Amino acid sequence: MKKWIPVILFLLILCKPDNTFAQRFLMDLVDTTNQMGKGMLSIYERYNRVRISGYIQPQFQYITEKGADTYNGGNFSDMSNNRFMLRRGRLRVDYAHLNDKGEPTSYFVFQFDGTERGVAIRDFWGRFYENKFKLFALTTGMFARPFGYEVNLSSANRETPERGRMSQILMKTERDIGAMLTLNKRRKDGKTSDFKLDIGVFNGQGMSGPNDYDSHKDIIAKVSMKPKRISNFSPVLFSAAISGYAGGITSQSEVIYKVEKKNENYMMMRDSSQRNLGKATPRNYAGADAQLIIPNKRGQTEFRAEYIKGTQTATALSSETPGIYPVSNGLKDPLYVRNFDGAYFYFLQNLNSVDHQFVLKYDWYDPNKKVSGKEISTANGFSKGDLRYNTLGVGYVYRPNESLKFMFYYENVKNEKSGLPGFTSDAPDDVFTCRVQYNF
Repeated sequence: MKKWIPVILFLLILCKPDNTFAQRFLMDLVDTTNQMGKGMLSIYERYNRVRISGYIQPQFQYITEKGADTYNGGNFSDMSNNRFMLRRGRLRVDYAHLNDKGEPTSYFVFQFDGTERGVAIRDFWGRFYENKFKLFALTTGMFARPFGYEVNLSSANRETPERGRMSQILMKTERDIGAMLTLNKRRKDGKTSDFKLDIGVFNGQGMSGPNDYDSHKDIIAKVSMKPKRISNFSPVLFSAAISGYAGGITSQSEVIYKVEKKNENYMMMRDSSQRNLGKATPRNYAGADAQLIIPNKRGQTEFRAEYIKGTQTATALSSETPGIYPVSNGLKDPLYVRNFDGAYFYFLQNLNSVDHQFVLKYDWYDPNKKVSGKEISTANGFSKGDLRYNTLGVGYVYRPNESLKFMFYYENVKNEKSGLPGFTSDAPDDVFTCRVQYNF
């Protein structure tokens, strides 16, 4: 991936700025030329600094086999292959404060998610704006991690029912508790500069657990470029970003497992040493993403690509970042370290109108790059947490008005054939989703 970073940076420098397109990220700064910035001003001017918004997503799903595991809304019950569910029910409150000059000074957001499964906090953060240099902003609380494109794209605006398997495994719930510094120049006309740097310090395990289980903190950074015209003579827009994640999990056991070569074969090898107790096992990721938008008279064509690779520490049966430290029979479980990579590719096409959209998505996630196929067996110490998955999704989105969206989406999910029982061939876990979204 390193050879692509200079290419991306070169394109960032060459492209011409364009402010006609607004990305809908979870942690956008105030830019009065985009939707969030205009909304912030309207909060102050019309609603006494407070705005309430929200959406609900009732849906019906069908999966190939009863009780199948899926990352499309959670696993199905043992005796069920179809279900109605309320995937998300969000209510958000925004509070903005502007000074006498109309400059933002602080911003506060509270959002919770209510479904038939319970109620959970999704956002609870505040942001302070520095107005001397109009360059810095500090965000603290519970908010989205500044990594990648798909992780930060709001569920209300995303064209697919869920984020990809890799996003959910590495950064479940997308949010974490921490502090983030943003460098993004704000000009007098209310616009922000074309380049932005976010760098933050976080607990690490995200909101998948009740509290932080070690003292190790994770550092996340992202450099991004707003959509820019590729030339003065073309309406085509290009945007891109590079992201880095430097973190880890402190081992609470003397045993750590790593993939090593033995007798010409890779195996999950046990490393037992007193030195492993208290050792920080790595969670280090590097990612790059790019988006290309081709406007036309009746909508637009959009291409998106994102690639992530790195080292992940997790457990024996899964590469998912643990929300609580794993324990079995009162004893601390060993941690498992794997090298991974994965990618997402989107093709989005309006169908003769901005109200109708065709969606095509392909993604893969390989949690253990060193092994594949029949090498993945219990005899070699591997599990279903080492299987590669390829997913092809196709869908149709209809937006009759700004408060209503219909989505029909089918996912063909393929796991690699391995030596593991139950995964010697592709498991039946294709999913069809029919969703309605109401928002205000």
